[in-house]
Amino acid sequence: MKWDIEWYSKARKNLESLPQHIRERILKYFDRVKENPFHFLEHFERKGFYKLKIGDYRAIVEIDFQNKIIKIQVFDHRNRIYKRI
Repeated sequence: MKWDIEWYSKARKNLESLPQHIRERILKYFDRVKENPFHFLEHFERKGFYKLKIGDYRAIVEIDFQNKIIKIQVFDHRNRIYKRI
């Protein structure tokens, strides 16, 4: 069963602000993540969170194991993301 992905509003806005070709590449990557998320996710230093590397971009996610939902809380360029947390 595939996992679902939910975007928090600020993460969605950051994604939408990217050029279309980059946005499409990232969304295709998330389609792969839906199939087997733990192949792509790494534990993040904060308890209960994971990080996902997508080229020069990063996503900090929370996992709802019971409902099989990946909740993208923060999405930004790797130079800025860790300052926003």
